[in-house]
Amino acid sequence: MADEPEVIPVVPEASDVLDAEGGPQAQRRPTLGGSTAIMASGTLVSRILGFARTALLIAAVGANTFGANAFDVANRIPNALYAVLAAGVVNSVLVPQIVRAFKRPDGKRTVDRIVTLGLAISLGITVIATVAAPFIVKFYSSATWSDDQRALATAFAFLVVPQLFFFAAYTILGQVLNAKEQFGPYMWAPVLNNVIAIIGLIVYLMFYGEYTADADVPTEWTAARIAWLAIPATIAMAAQAGILIWPLLRGGYRPRMVWRGPKGELTSVRVVAGWALAAVIVEQIGVALAVKVASGADPTGSNPAIAGNAAYLVALLIYLLPHSLVTVSLLTALGTTIAKHHTDEQHEAVRLDVVRGFRVTGVFTWFATAALIVLAPWLARVVMPVARIEEVRSVGWVVVALAVGLVPLGAMVLVKRVYFVLEDARGIFWIHIPMSLALVAVSVAGMKVLDKQWWTVGVALGLSISNLVGLALRGSGLRRRIGSIRGHGVARIQVLAAAGALVAGLVGFALRAWVLPDLESASTNPYLVGGFVCAVIGLVMALVYAALLKLMRVPELDAIFSIATRKLRRKVR
Repeated sequence: MADEPEVIPVVPEASDVLDAEGGPQAQRRPTLGGSTAIMASGTLVSRILGFARTALLIAAVGANTFGANAFDVANRIPNALYAVLAAGVVNSVLVPQIVRAFKRPDGKRTVDRIVTLGLAISLGITVIATVAAPFIVKFYSSATWSDDQRALATAFAFLVVPQLFFFAAYTILGQVLNAKEQFGPYMWAPVLNNVIAIIGLIVYLMFYGEYTADADVPTEWTAARIAWLAIPATIAMAAQAGILIWPLLRGGYRPRMVWRGPKGELTSVRVVAGWALAAVIVEQIGVALAVKVASGADPTGSNPAIAGNAAYLVALLIYLLPHSLVTVSLLTALGTTIAKHHTDEQHEAVRLDVVRGFRVTGVFTWFATAALIVLAPWLARVVMPVARIEEVRSVGWVVVALAVGLVPLGAMVLVKRVYFVLEDARGIFWIHIPMSLALVAVSVAGMKVLDKQWWTVGVALGLSISNLVGLALRGSGLRRRIGSIRGHGVARIQVLAAAGALVAGLVGFALRAWVLPDLESASTNPYLVGGFVCAVIGLVMALVYAALLKLMRVPELDAIFSIATRKLRRKVR
C-alpha cells in the first residue's frame, strides 16, 4: 500500500456547469461544502430544538409509560406513511426528475404537473389513513395492549395523522428548492415546526403539569388533554410546509395547477416511483413488526427499566442526530450534483462523486459511532432531564445497539440515491426484502431468547444488522452500474477512520469511567452536569481522532472541518 494518501481528481462542481441556454451562470452556484454547511447549520438548530421538544414531551407524558407509548404509536402512523409516500418516493425520486425537467424549455410545466399530482395523491392518502386510524393503531400495537390504551392511541391518531399531507407537501416543495440549489429553506423550515411544538407543550404543561404515575391512567386522558397534546404538533407540521412557499416565490418559481401533459411525460417517474413505493412498503412492514415487539415489552410502563416503543423513538432521535446533521446534508447536496452529472452524461464524474461521498461520510460516521457508544447514557440524560434513572439507562442501551449500524447507514443512503439517479428503483425493492427480513428475524429472536428488558435493544440491533445487509447488497449492485471504485482508496480510508475511532473511543471510555462524574450525580442538574460530561468527552475524542487522522494523512478530515467552519468564517468576514 502506498504511503501517500490517494487524491480524488477534481470533478466539475455545480458552479462549473453551463445553464440551459448554454451560457455561463449569472451567479456562482454553491459548492458541495457550502451547501452542506447551510443545511447542517439548519439541521443543528432544528435538532437542538427537537431535543428540547423531546425533553418537554417526556416531562409531560414520561418515557416508559402508558400515555407515552400510546402517543408514540399514534405518531408512527403519519411518520411511517410519510416514509412510504414522501421520504421513500418523493425525496429520492423527484430531484433527478426535476433537475432534468428544469433543463428543458418546457420543464416548468412538467414540474408543476409533478407538484400538482403529488399533492393531490398525498391529500387522498391522508384522508384514507385518517379514517383507517383505528385499524392502523391495532397493526402497530402489541396484542398485549389493553382496550383503553389502544383507544387512547386511536384518539391521538385522529388528530396527528393529518400531518401526513403537510409532511408530503414539505418534501415535494423542498425537492423543487433542492433541484434549484436553494438548500437552506428546506433544512431550516423544521426550526419553525419545533418552535411551535415547544410552545404547545409548554401550554400543555401549564394546564396539566408534569407526568406523574398516579395521573397516567385512562380516566385522566380527557378529550381536552388529548387535544392539547396532539393538535399543536399538527399545526407545527403545517407551518413547516407552508413556510417553503415564500422562498419558492422569491427564487422565481410560481407554482400552478397542471393536471395533464404530453403522453408518456411522466412514465419514468411512475415506474421509478412505483418500485420505490413498493420498496418502502416492504421496509415499513418490517418496521411495524419490529415496533410491535418493542410495544409489547412493557405497554403500561410498570417497570421503568424496560424500554418500550416510546423509549425506542427517543433513542432513534439521538442516534439520527449525527446522520441528519452531516451525512444527510452532505448527501442531499451531493445527490443533486450526481443527478446533474448523470443528466449531462459525465459518467466518470458520477463515479468520482460517489467516491467522494463514501470517503467523507466514512470519516465522519466512524467517529460518530464511537462518540454515540461512549456517550449514550449521558446523551439520554440530557435529552430526558426529568426521566427516572432506570429510563435513562434503558434508552442508553438502545442507542448503543443502534450506533453499531451508523456507518453502513450513511453509505447505504448514498448508494440508494445513486440508484434513484440511475432510475433503478426496482433494484432497491429487491434489496429491501432481505433487509426487512433481517430486522424482523433479529427482533423476534431477541423477544424469544432475551428478558423483556432487552427486547427493544434487540429491535435496535436488528436495525443495525439490516443496515449491514442493505449496504452489502446495494454495494455489489452499485459496482455493476457505475464500475469499480476500488482503486480510489475507499477501503483504506474506512480502515484508517475505524482505527482512529477505536482509539478515540477507548480514551472516551477511560474519561467516563475514571475521571468524570457518574450518571447518578447528574440527577439534580442534568443539563449542567450532563452537558459538561458530553462536551469534555466529545471534545477530547474529537481532538484524538483528528490528530490520528492527520498523522495517517487522511485528506477527508479537512473536508469535514471545512463543512463545519464554513458558515463561521463567512460570519466573521
